[in-house]
Amino acid sequence: MNFKNFSLRKFKKPQIFALVAVFFAFLVSIPLLPLPALSNNTRANIQFVSPNWVAENAKDPNLRILDVRNFPLDYIEGHLPNAINVADTVFRGPKPGLPVQYWNTQKLGQIFASSGLTNNTRVLVYSDGRDVLGATMVAYLLERSGVKNIAVLDGGYAGYKAAGNVTKEFPKYSVGKFTVQDNPSIRVTLNDVRKLINKPGVTFIDPRPEKLFRGEEDIWIRNGHIPGARNIPWVTFTDGKNPHKLKSLDEIKQILADKKITPANDVIVSCSTGREATLQYVVLKHLLGYPKVRIYEGSWTEYSTQKDLPVETGPERAV
Repeated sequence: MNFKNFSLRKFKKPQIFALVAVFFAFLVSIPLLPLPALSNNTRANIQFVSPNWVAENAKDPNLRILDVRNFPLDYIEGHLPNAINVADTVFRGPKPGLPVQYWNTQKLGQIFASSGLTNNTRVLVYSDGRDVLGATMVAYLLERSGVKNIAVLDGGYAGYKAAGNVTKEFPKYSVGKFTVQDNPSIRVTLNDVRKLINKPGVTFIDPRPEKLFRGEEDIWIRNGHIPGARNIPWVTFTDGKNPHKLKSLDEIKQILADKKITPANDVIVSCSTGREATLQYVVLKHLLGYPKVRIYEGSWTEYSTQKDLPVETGPERAV
């Protein structure tokens, strides 16, 4: 057929309708090609790694090691080779009406860039002792900011020092170009919490010490816990001798089973200031594969100021 002078004006309406029908029949006959599957690289991964992992990956030019211990002389006295010291305390500060809140995304991006990170950097984070909470907090903020490959050193500085060589040399590096790619899906706001209290299928985990959970210590404006919350103090997930080292995942699974917490739950972890919550968040979501785990960043510091919200005291409800 010569299409050069082709025009629908030559056809009558019934003929036009017939041509349209043939055209759509032709389209339907074309097989649909499957859409490409989303790559797993679109999701962040946080893992706990051994000192051997550090040795195996030490020569990777794309790996940044963040020493987030808070006392500068600890870092100066000794640290992992090529580790950059950025105290976990620098990631938080005041906002009107509340202390110790996570900085806005712009400031978080500046901190990460100053530490030599880019959006494609692999990051290892470590601290020492009970400050494993600082390490998991920074790991959480890295995920929140769009970093995909994140590791926490199991056993922390003490565990590494017992197994590997430490140094006093300060690494030289270039300031990175880091653009925060905010991920709001891993956290909830105060307004979200208002809607989720006592909602079927939603479980609040409170990792604070038992006395704080029960409201037996007078610290906040109001003391107690979110109604229905399950109390799992964060230290129960860690080794008794070195709190920077996790218990076995089988032991942790049993702790959760005893509290009737399963992967089917929509889990919200809420603590004192949003720091303790990050350890259980990382374990449940990234190590155990719970599909829906989020953090209430404002935690009890914010919740306790809202006088219209309910507060429970005493032991947790019977399951």
